[in-house]
Amino acid sequence: MTKKIGIIVGSLRKKSYSKAIAKAMAKMFPEGYETTFIQIGDLPFFNQDFEDGELAEPQSYATFRNQVKDVDAILFVTPEYNRSVPAVLKNAIDVGSRPYGQSIWDGKPAAIISETPGSTGAFGANHHLRQSLVFLNMPTLQQPEAYLGGVSNYISETDGSITNKGTKKFLQSIVDAFVELIQRY
Repeated sequence: MTKKIGIIVGSLRKKSYSKAIAKAMAKMFPEGYETTFIQIGDLPFFNQDFEDGELAEPQSYATFRNQVKDVDAILFVTPEYNRSVPAVLKNAIDVGSRPYGQSIWDGKPAAIISETPGSTGAFGANHHLRQSLVFLNMPTLQQPEAYLGGVSNYISETDGSITNKGTKKFLQSIVDAFVELIQRY
C-alpha cells in the first residue's frame, strides 16, 4: 500500500529556500511513497468564534483538514522568523488542531527541516515547532536533526536546485530515517 506524505512549507515566498528544499526532498522518497504539497497560505487566522458558531467557518479550513487527514505523515520545511515559526505555519497548526478533540495531527509521524541563509540553521523555529508537535501527539523524527544554515550558498538562483552534493546526501539521510519512522506507525 502506498504511503502518502504531506509536505507543508512554512514560507509563502515564491522563490523561498524552504520550497526549494521541500521540492528536492519530495523526489527522494522511495517507491511506495507519494508526496503532496499541502498549501497553507489561504487559511484565515484561526478565531474561536468560528468554532463557537459566531462566524461561519471558512471553507479553506475543511479543505486543509481533509488534505491532512488523507496523508500518513507530514514533512515540515520552514524558515525562522524572529526565532520562531512563521505565523502562517503556526496558524495552520492551530486550524488543524481544532475543533477541540478532533485534531487532524494526532498520531501522524512528522519530520522537521529548518533553514536559513544565516548560520543558526533556524534552530529556534525547529524547536518551537517541535514543542507544538509534542502537544499534538505527532511522533517526530529525532535524528538526524536538520538545521540548515547558509542555505543561500547551495541553492541555485536560476532553478532552485540544490547544488551541494553533501547537502543532497544529508537530505537523503533524513528522508531515509523518516521512512523508517513512518514504517513503525
